Amino acid sequence: MRRVLGDDKLHYFGISYGTELGGVYAHLFPKNVGRAVFDAVVDPTSTAVEGSLGQARGFQLAFTNFAEDCVARGDACQLPGSTPEEIQQFVIDLQNRLEKQPIPGIGDRELTQTQATNGIAQALYSKEYWPLLEQGLDEADGGDGSLLLALSDAMNGRNREGQYSNLQAANAAINCVDFKERYSLDQTKARLPEFRKASPVFGDYLGWGLMGCKHWPVPGQWETPDVSAPGAAPIVVIGNTGDPATPYEGARAMAEALGEGVGVELTYEGEGHGAYNSGNKCVAEAVDRYLLNGKVPASGTVCR
Repeated sequence: MRRVLGDDKLHYFGISYGTELGGVYAHLFPKNVGRAVFDAVVDPTSTAVEGSLGQARGFQLAFTNFAEDCVARGDACQLPGSTPEEIQQFVIDLQNRLEKQPIPGIGDRELTQTQATNGIAQALYSKEYWPLLEQGLDEADGGDGSLLLALSDAMNGRNREGQYSNLQAANAAINCVDFKERYSLDQTKARLPEFRKASPVFGDYLGWGLMGCKHWPVPGQWETPDVSAPGAAPIVVIGNTGDPATPYEGARAMAEALGEGVGVELTYEGEGHGAYNSGNKCVAEAVDRYLLNGKVPASGTVCR
């Protein structure tokens, strides 16, 4: 990209997995790093299983925040329960019912337990989806799984014609080539209690995912990537305290791994996956000032 553009330096904005790509690039070519921003940061110090456990905790935190918001709205909340724990139990009971008996979804397609959990996860990627999650859970409890199934389709890249993007296939291929870890059925079963403890709602969903690379035909590259980048220009690393997919702790781990004087940590106290696309003025201005004018924000800056 840098050569095609004819740039002396690579100016880069990476979000989610793009932060890992950016970190590895900075390690390999520190002198070629221009103005770079990492948002929704993957923890480069976590192994594949540690990353999955981190996601279980992250999605659980986001779900709890959603449930707390619902409870705080009192009678306006469509879900049963006067505490976040009661709303969580309502969702777990719904998952268990769907495991035994799927319900009507879209057309002749039914909503299964896995698709429902997938849809719940999708809705936690942005606070703007919380009303849809509330409505979808309420409708599913009444026997209509169409909204949760539509959310699941969005996560899987499925359009209304039944065609799928290559999003999930590409994710699988990239992750299996990146990471060395391969888990057997017995090894996966042994880790499930750990995942269930981390998240009563998403533990099984993410725990069983450990087997995803078991039969991948080529070996993975590393346990964790090296992102140390001594001599690189400052890289702004943004952590979102409510991020379900790339938990907040990953930002500090990335900033520290990049090295002193390189990783510049910025915190956004908010919800959803990523901060720059949240609409928060403080985050947007800090990023824009750096990318456009080269003004590095003070490390430790907090945006609310």
